[in-house]
Amino acid sequence: MELKPVNNTMKAPESNFTGDVYVTPIKQTEEPSRLIVSLVRFTPGARTNWHSHAVGQTLHVTEGRGLVVNRDGTVIRMRHGDTVWTPPGEEHWHGGTAENFMCHLAVLEGTGDGDGTTWLDPVSDKDYNGANVG
Repeated sequence: MELKPVNNTMKAPESNFTGDVYVTPIKQTEEPSRLIVSLVRFTPGARTNWHSHAVGQTLHVTEGRGLVVNRDGTVIRMRHGDTVWTPPGEEHWHGGTAENFMCHLAVLEGTGDGDGTTWLDPVSDKDYNGANVG
């Protein structure tokens, strides 16, 4: 058993996110485990770019309200306590709603040569605003 120190929170890179997003790494891959866990905080209107994960991703909301949207236009509205699974290769984005902060645990498996995330294009304001309706 080992107590791990709290990692520093970093601002997420603008190349993969829109708005103010902050990431606190919790667990990085250490053989034999491929587990990666981060606490991710989105300000209202902030979101990821479109992306996918080689081995899928689990999102567990710890605070606030958020959105997860896939390429076919399915919108899942998340709130505290909700868990969403995105399967391997599914292109999606996630973030806070236009009015709310959202904080989630992002849980995924590395692939041996990184975290297995394929980053794609930014989510347009039009697509983001459309997902917030309803």
